[in-house]
Amino acid sequence: MRPIEILLVEDNPGDVRLTQEALSEAKVRNNLAVTRDGVEALAYLRREPPFENAVRPDLVLLDLNLPRKDGREVLAEIKVDPELRRLPVVVLTTSTAEKDILESYNLYANCYINKPVDLDQFVKVVTSIEDFWLTIVKLPS
Repeated sequence: MRPIEILLVEDNPGDVRLTQEALSEAKVRNNLAVTRDGVEALAYLRREPPFENAVRPDLVLLDLNLPRKDGREVLAEIKVDPELRRLPVVVLTTSTAEKDILESYNLYANCYINKPVDLDQFVKVVTSIEDFWLTIVKLPS
């Protein structure tokens, strides 16, 4: 069975590191690609330079507060693109604002999860995402 491909769109190096560590202990084999802003994420997903050889992810973990193009804009562009719209997108952000939650679901996010600030809770959240999206849910090939 091939590894699950995950794209993490995150500008905070600490959160990237924590996600990498949590996923490295995963029960499911996975490959994690990381982009640091919304422009880079969309170039990766569209296989534009310098990402011509990028593997299409099975799951996108998307922060909302990103430089250059924020997560809301990225989500909107993913969900209107016929080549990308079926990609499951998990919004993983520190924002607890009701308007961000509502807007994310209005833009067709598959789920919205708050990033805990506590290390142990963060690992539990990433592990829960992995358990649900990579072992329970049937993703399109």
